[in-house]
Amino acid sequence: MKNDFLKVFGMALGGVVFSGMTFLPQPPNVPQKPNILLILTDDQGFHDVGYYGTSDLRTPHMDQLTREGMRFDHFYANSTVCSPTRAALLSGQYQDQVGVPGVIRTHAENSWGYLAPRTSLLPAQLKKAGYHTALIGKWHLGLESPNTPNERGFDTFKGWLGDMMDDYWQKRRHEINYMRDNTTTIDPKGHATDLFTQWSVDYIHQQAQDARPFFLYLAYNAPHTPVQPPAEWLQKVKARQPGISPKRAELVALLEHLDDGIGKVIAALKASGQYANTLIVFTSDNGGHLPSLANNGPTRDGKGSMYEGGLRVPASMVWPGTIKPGTVSDQVNLSMDIYPTLLEVAGLTPDPWLNGRSFLPTLRGQSPSPEARPLYFTRREGGTDYAGQCIYALRLGPWKLLQNNPFEPLELYNLVDDPLEKTNVLAQQPEVYKKLNGLLMQHIQQGGKVPWQKPDPSH
Repeated sequence: MKNDFLKVFGMALGGVVFSGMTFLPQPPNVPQKPNILLILTDDQGFHDVGYYGTSDLRTPHMDQLTREGMRFDHFYANSTVCSPTRAALLSGQYQDQVGVPGVIRTHAENSWGYLAPRTSLLPAQLKKAGYHTALIGKWHLGLESPNTPNERGFDTFKGWLGDMMDDYWQKRRHEINYMRDNTTTIDPKGHATDLFTQWSVDYIHQQAQDARPFFLYLAYNAPHTPVQPPAEWLQKVKARQPGISPKRAELVALLEHLDDGIGKVIAALKASGQYANTLIVFTSDNGGHLPSLANNGPTRDGKGSMYEGGLRVPASMVWPGTIKPGTVSDQVNLSMDIYPTLLEVAGLTPDPWLNGRSFLPTLRGQSPSPEARPLYFTRREGGTDYAGQCIYALRLGPWKLLQNNPFEPLELYNLVDDPLEKTNVLAQQPEVYKKLNGLLMQHIQQGGKVPWQKPDPSH
């Protein structure tokens, strides 16, 4: 088990006396870098966790992360849907500045992103710091070269290339098998959540024999539709809560099954002796899906929407010996801020032009400095509701300007006075509107510099 021999040997020396001299444990010449486990769930509602007091579900392992680490009550996904947030998370940049303003899909006529090949993703950067990098689970940033996980920095990929699965057991999308072991197509049996959990447990035990620190990006498809919990988990929920609606029971069961998987992964860290030297990051890619009866807490709307319910997500981090257990942060952070934070954790210096900014000082217990950082959100989509256009939001301090439909006017809200975004004050605040609109236009222009469709070789 890596490092255990050195730890035990050092402790033994601490109690041995030679010629009247006591040999105390000496710190290593270079501090060991922590392992990093980044857990991303899919469409998990802001309050679809037990630690906010949600009474109809049990998530003991997600709850334990908040007790053993830091809970973030104002954490935002970069977008209201999957691919854009994942692009921002792994690049440290706004999604449209890396070519992914919308969801990447199988059929070109309904695909709204193409990850810019020049973009250096988080695993590629961490490899420079000596990390072994792995993605287990959902990729959703490209289906072919050059945008496959192994080509974009992951030493190991075992999981799902595409977007949603049409069935958690059959694991197909449009009758296509996107399950891969690196570049090999595989067809494993079982529920996708169980497979991703077991593969992560296996990887963690494997890495215990490797001197290198690891970065494991564990991206579950759950609780994204179709909501298909294993039968025994659904039965458990219905037996505990006879009056629960059938649809909500299914989502609760899928979430509790997911939580159990996270618990097994954390148990593997502890059993392999690596928990004490691992930074765990837990969050989701966008707000919960309201038609599935997700619980987004005291917010308006849900997945797909630029209102708070589409953007606010659960988030917590554990880092034994660095993050004080049971702490709560009100700092406003985005998915893309994880990238520079993890680079600094690994001893790297983030590029100054990144849109994301590190919150490592917050993890270390320092009070964040007041900041007036404009936060930009975008989503491009097709169909008759969007017609290939974008929706937007921009937050600056308490103010939030948004357009939740590309064919409707902008709206302005004060999130301090009106957290449920009920009263549009755009007409009453012309100067605020003018300022935020100007910032929004700047971001739109920056995003417009980056292509979001696959280049046409004939041009």
